Amino acid sequence: MNVSPSYLFRKVGGEAGRPTILYDEIDTVFGAKAKENEELRGLLNAGHRKGAVAGRCVVRGKAVETEEIPAYCAVALAGIGDLPDTILTRSVIVKMRRRAPTETVEAYRRRTHSAEGEHLKERLVAWAGAVEAGLTDAWPELPSEIKDRDADVWEPLVAVADAGGGRWPERARVAAVTLVTQSRERDTSLGLRLLSDLRSIFGEEEHRTTDWLLTELHSLEDAPWSDLRGKPLDSRGMAVRLRRYEIKPKVIRVDTLTTARGYTREDLHDAWVRYLPPCPSRESVTSVTSITATDDNDPFEGLKDASYKLGRRG
Repeated sequence: MNVSPSYLFRKVGGEAGRPTILYDEIDTVFGAKAKENEELRGLLNAGHRKGAVAGRCVVRGKAVETEEIPAYCAVALAGIGDLPDTILTRSVIVKMRRRAPTETVEAYRRRTHSAEGEHLKERLVAWAGAVEAGLTDAWPELPSEIKDRDADVWEPLVAVADAGGGRWPERARVAAVTLVTQSRERDTSLGLRLLSDLRSIFGEEEHRTTDWLLTELHSLEDAPWSDLRGKPLDSRGMAVRLRRYEIKPKVIRVDTLTTARGYTREDLHDAWVRYLPPCPSRESVTSVTSITATDDNDPFEGLKDASYKLGRRG
């Protein structure tokens, strides 16, 4: 908590080797004053990729020299609310909820449980050392829902799960799909929300008038369109928000005698494909709970079977 960017730069690139950054109350760093912490955001973003470095100028006497500081290391951030998108898209997002009064958990006391934690760490270190050589070139098969940057994030975790054997490979893939799906349900910008709501109400028609679309948008429950800063969304506001996606209203024919301003499915379709996730399937993804509910008390069940799939990178 409360560390300076220069401290973290030197810590990550220090001679002692790569640390693991556990950063609590990160919302105080990337809140309303996020612009004051661009160096820290840059370090965290760069550290997503193995081998990445952060460049800096250092003054030695009267000479100004360039310096490249390693930025890659493991990071876990905890805080309230959302973080900048550039960090979230590089992260496994685990949403937390306050414990309900009816839920009970065993109290954690450092003095009581530290010995158990040390023993667990020693077992993990020993196991990781035994499989490290093979995991370096592992190329695990990922679920079809995990693509692009999500694949970069989850690939090493799934590879570790495959090395663990037992139920770990299935649990890791279910967790990946579940958490990636949940991360896409975060609050979106008004522009993306408008595209999504238009796709929902457009129906099977090839075109809709602006007045019809506005009436339907205003009637949507839990939507902001009936009250944007005290006024409902109007035709001009909708046109302005859609303009950034290269969508413009045009004159469409309502019937043989009437025309009106509106939008066509053809013009909206490209933005729907590019900026929105596919329409949700009727089949819901299997929850993590359904997998973990069958766990026994041994977190290392299956780790004795260290077989896993290996492949060559293309």
